[in-house]
Amino acid sequence: MVMNPGTETSNLKETIFNPIGQPQITKDLSENVILTTVDDLHNWARLSSLWPLLYGTACCFIEFAALIGSRFDFDRFGLLPRSSPRQADLIITAGTVTMKMAPALVRLYEQMPDPKYVIAMGACTITGGMFSVDSPTAVRGVDKLIPVDVYIPGCPPRPEAIIDAIIKLRKKISSESLAERGQVAQTHRFYTVSHKMKETPDILTGSYMRSSSRQAPPKELTEAFGMPMTPALQQVEPEVSERG
Repeated sequence: MVMNPGTETSNLKETIFNPIGQPQITKDLSENVILTTVDDLHNWARLSSLWPLLYGTACCFIEFAALIGSRFDFDRFGLLPRSSPRQADLIITAGTVTMKMAPALVRLYEQMPDPKYVIAMGACTITGGMFSVDSPTAVRGVDKLIPVDVYIPGCPPRPEAIIDAIIKLRKKISSESLAERGQVAQTHRFYTVSHKMKETPDILTGSYMRSSSRQAPPKELTEAFGMPMTPALQQVEPEVSERG
């Protein structure tokens, strides 16, 4: 038996310097090719990159803001807060919605590109909450204004509840079909009857502050200080106010 010491030495050095060995390209088809559909790939990309709109009107937004911090870190779900509705595809209505805020909320929703999703957060957003009994301005449910995909009950809900709602919304997005988008609208959305709000004339028109008696001090005060009075001020009659 003839031994070649040079070959054994080179193999020993290669084993010591590179114990793992050279990478070998596997020939197994299952480890090199991923089989999927366009719908699954498209939905996976969308559910992994939801961009919520920075929208909040009350104390529920404090919980939503805590979700952005390092303790909960909702960036791991691909959520990137946006300040413009034209760059967002998710709006979390965090807080009470009043009738004065309702037109602005509807405008923000209409400016968001399709497909867009809505999460109603908190009791005040879902039913009016504590304001549903005696408040003349609170909207009894945001689904009277815009369609809602997921509801989060609570007053206020914890950040973990928002994460649970995001997971449920991701499951809903994963079942959508790209081919039916132009023919079928978004499904499983809750939208009640119209609020039937009517436009009313403005009460504060500014005419009171623009009146001639408000452009200068009252006649009695001007005489007391010895200030010169204009002819228009001399003709002003004293105002009589009835305070009940």
